[in-house]
Amino acid sequence: MALSTETVNIRGIDTTTPDTTLEYSPEVAERVDHIYEKMRSVVPEIEWPVFAPEIDAILRLKAERNAVILAHNYQTPEIFHGVADIVGDSLALARRAAETDAPIIVQAGVHFMAETSKLLNPEKTVLIPDLAAGCSLAESITPADVRRLREAYPDAPVVTYVNTAAAVKAESDICCTSGNAVRIVESLGADRVIFIPDEYLGKYVATQTDVQIITWKGHCEVHERFTPQELIDYRRSYDDLRIIAHPECPPEVLAEADFVGSTSQMIGFVREEHPDRVLMVTECSMSDNVAAEAPQTEFVRPCNLCPHMKRITLTGIRKSLETLGPEVTVDPAVADAARRSVERMLEVQ
Repeated sequence: MALSTETVNIRGIDTTTPDTTLEYSPEVAERVDHIYEKMRSVVPEIEWPVFAPEIDAILRLKAERNAVILAHNYQTPEIFHGVADIVGDSLALARRAAETDAPIIVQAGVHFMAETSKLLNPEKTVLIPDLAAGCSLAESITPADVRRLREAYPDAPVVTYVNTAAAVKAESDICCTSGNAVRIVESLGADRVIFIPDEYLGKYVATQTDVQIITWKGHCEVHERFTPQELIDYRRSYDDLRIIAHPECPPEVLAEADFVGSTSQMIGFVREEHPDRVLMVTECSMSDNVAAEAPQTEFVRPCNLCPHMKRITLTGIRKSLETLGPEVTVDPAVADAARRSVERMLEVQ
């Protein structure tokens, strides 16, 4: 079937087809319809003719360019299950970015993730489909803020969440993710540390260690929207509901959860515990991606979407591969110091 250029609103995403050359033809169906089986439970069948031609084009371009696509867990299923070569949370993507042999990396994620990939692969071309795909945490702190914190607490090393710009990482001693934050903090052997920029993650870390944590008032605009009353109301509606929450949520939200863990730890909980019904208190697309692989579990979705992650689309990925842009670079004046902070994180087991 030929695709119209009319805008179709799918899950709040603008899926305007920018040209009429991408058609859902029998040839396209033969090449990519098997991919749909991975996401059939979370992508309505009516949407597949829109996605299939883009996926087909992207797979062809990847092969031609010898490119690899890295996709964060918050990407939509048609990206996560349809075209990504490497998927995972920030730590997994950082590790795998350092291991790939592909000369071109397309980051299906936000800008700080693309910068991290560039830091670990300085000789490779790193692309991001939309330069405006930012992050409220990354925007909450500047290098000057870090220097002022060091002046105020000269004895405290600086642990910086990977959700930050390279220039902020360059002012830090070591990076961390939500999955290894406690381990990173304790690896420094300090009585107290400066933990930036996520205040809620810092407060959670403080409950898991004897190290004094000095926090910064930065928040994730997705996770801070959850409320304790939401979770209470959901639990009243479902007697068997298991609630698992990301530590970027406010402490009072975490108090209502059955399990608190990083992105990868939340996925591990579903895979190992096989709950009948679960609510993942995090970005909505992650529930879709996990649900596609856990058909035995019913997912209750309080659907908070990240507007920055949703700037990444199949069309954008295709255009990046066609044009080899936009390219992400890191100022050489900060790259070496930022890279050291990331590599120190990767060295901690």
